[in-house]
Amino acid sequence: MRIARIACLTAAAAALMAADNNTFLLRNATVHPVSGPAIQNASVLVVDGKIADIGPKAAPKGKVRIVEARGLHVYPGMIDSGSPIGLAEIASVRETVDTGELGDFNPQLRALIAVNPSSEHIPVVRANGITSVLVTPGSTGGGRGGAAGSLISGQASLMHLDGWTWEEMEIRRGAAMQMAWPVIQMPRGRGMDIEALLPGLAPRRTTFAEARRNQQQQVQKIQDFFDAARRYQKAKAAGEAIQPDLRYEAMIPVLEGRQPLMIFAAREREIREALDFAARERLKIVLAGVRRPGKTLEDIAKRNIPVVLGTTFVSPLEEDDPYDEPFTLPARLHQAGVKFAFASFGVQFARNLPYQAAQAVPFGLPYDEALKSVTLNTAQIWGIDNEYGSIEKGKYADLIVTDGDPLEVRTQVKMMFIKGVPVDLESKHTRLYKMYSARP
Repeated sequence: MRIARIACLTAAAAALMAADNNTFLLRNATVHPVSGPAIQNASVLVVDGKIADIGPKAAPKGKVRIVEARGLHVYPGMIDSGSPIGLAEIASVRETVDTGELGDFNPQLRALIAVNPSSEHIPVVRANGITSVLVTPGSTGGGRGGAAGSLISGQASLMHLDGWTWEEMEIRRGAAMQMAWPVIQMPRGRGMDIEALLPGLAPRRTTFAEARRNQQQQVQKIQDFFDAARRYQKAKAAGEAIQPDLRYEAMIPVLEGRQPLMIFAAREREIREALDFAARERLKIVLAGVRRPGKTLEDIAKRNIPVVLGTTFVSPLEEDDPYDEPFTLPARLHQAGVKFAFASFGVQFARNLPYQAAQAVPFGLPYDEALKSVTLNTAQIWGIDNEYGSIEKGKYADLIVTDGDPLEVRTQVKMMFIKGVPVDLESKHTRLYKMYSARP
């Protein structure tokens, strides 16, 4: 009895400490809600991890912890719309990379449950103002999108970049189903097949017709899988006795439009095919990794399909493309009325997410839209804008406090709060900096 009472008191004390930790008044800062104009000399009242009040007159009803932010700026935490962070640590060490599974179709896999909360990459990314990420289950590069050649790699998950376990980090476990649209893969350089390197065989080039046929075979695989999933869905809805199949079970939310299908398609041909496929299957989709939308841009806007862009720090896809095509694409999407967000689609340079958005500003993208592309737009695309993405009453206090514009390289993040809880900004980078700065 006494032990039970002590346990109850301990739990109550822990709950009280947690409540104190995520209740505070952040005062005397310039607050940038993103959903509206900046508010000078304002305060943000956070109660139990949520924003309770904003403005020059925001004040607590009782005694709360005061966080002084005079001369600083408050922004919502940034959201990366695609990264395998927590799943990949050292690319050259296979045991530290968990982004590949065998098979073409793995929709039952959920990225979040494989995340390593102790990854050294997480504090590095967090220190640059990124509070959450859509963690992707497979590779986002290449022609098929999965590290092991998967067409459907699994379910991408939204998570916070702080927590002892993946359960603590979770925002939405099945935020999107990740799929790569097959591409026509022509050999680079001299274009010879492997047989050309074998003795006694003459060099042979892969023709476009052969590459196209290979691509269409992959497209047919996708169609067959969706057809099988729909048969499973209908049989289950009719109450038929069927053998449970985890792959088809995972596809039901996609087929019913409750879970978006995140389709990676870079070029106009693949984008067109993906759009037509989604229309036939009546799917809710998000296009990702778009590079050369061409004439599909108007159709994307007309169908109100969101787009997730990768880094702007790349060369054009084709040698005849304008040098600035990657820089101007965000502005062209905005002008067409397409809602878009940015993703790092990697681990090594995920910390550069804000600079991807900044790079598009000198090339026609309004600054406010650049900031939204890593905050509010991202939250809207993934359906969490009622809780995240801007500084508004009732939303979670995912906040960063900076000494300037977070899209500027020289700006430093001074404080970070995730659901109102202060987050340590130390990382391997800062530890090494301190160590070598103190070297005799």
